[in-house]
Amino acid sequence: MKLQEIDKSRYRKHLNMIIAALIVSLMVMALSFGQILIMLLGGDGDHFIFNLSGVLLAGGLCLWVLHRYRQHEFMTEVVYVWELKQGLNKIYRKLRKIEAAKEDGDVNALVILNFYYAASSQLFKLDDNTITMDSLQLEVNKLQQLIEDKGLTIKIEDYSASMLKAF
Repeated sequence: MKLQEIDKSRYRKHLNMIIAALIVSLMVMALSFGQILIMLLGGDGDHFIFNLSGVLLAGGLCLWVLHRYRQHEFMTEVVYVWELKQGLNKIYRKLRKIEAAKEDGDVNALVILNFYYAASSQLFKLDDNTITMDSLQLEVNKLQQLIEDKGLTIKIEDYSASMLKAF
């Protein structure tokens, strides 16, 4: 995964519109599907299973629409951030091993951490998460010092998700 420049205001606007559309769609479709199922199949008594089926159908349809239109230009920033979060999560799950390898001087660990910190910084800025930026900057500074001490030149573009297989 490569980091991309994202227009924060466009991202926030599109994300909010997508969330609002999903909420409204889920409510309307879940109620509609539930009522249709009750009319077609239900009788007297408990309609919980029909209402639950309506919610599941509505959720499935919303997921299908999101998947179907994920390549649309309107979704570009939102899908990028979603994929970035997935990539960061994959690194986070192996972070202890990567940190340990960093201490041993593993170059791939340094590349992964360099990407991880840069991607985290971008994500924190996009999500207005300023609380953790100071601690992240401290980690970035420590990593940059370690890279300089080892005489290495590491770029964010050097990262590849396949590097995680070693950890």
